[in-house]
Amino acid sequence: MKKVFVAILVVASLVIAGTAFAGQATSNTGCGLGTMLFKNNADNSILLQAFQATTNYTAWNQTFGITTGTSECQQPKDFVSNEQATEFMVANMDNLARDISQGRGETLDAFAELLGVPSEKRPEFYASLQGGFARIFTSPNVQMASVMDNISTVSK
Repeated sequence: MKKVFVAILVVASLVIAGTAFAGQATSNTGCGLGTMLFKNNADNSILLQAFQATTNYTAWNQTFGITTGTSECQQPKDFVSNEQATEFMVANMDNLARDISQGRGETLDAFAELLGVPSEKRPEFYASLQGGFARIFTSPNVQMASVMDNISTVSK
């Protein structure tokens, strides 16, 4: 009985979600694995657009695609697109948070170097990051991609 109820709920959700889509599938459903799988097949089908959107959302690949610029996704214009800086952030986020909060430090120096911040502009860069610390590290569980986007926004 439970399985039947869940199946009905899933189908109803897909139908309801599908009615929200009209027009071109990619603009309706975004980017991700679903967009790649149903490419050029979902434009005139509410059901296929619903599957496309559901696949993009449930597989968590849309977030990855936006972050990396893959899976038919584009990175936001303000996204820090330096791959080495991204890898550095993954390995050193805690140390970088400490250095940003202090406005100085070895990890922050290395990060600025990877971002290509000129030496003469680093004190200003460090001060802007330190002043925007709460907007960069918005929670104890903040994700790396959010931190990178926030750094890009704060350091303008």
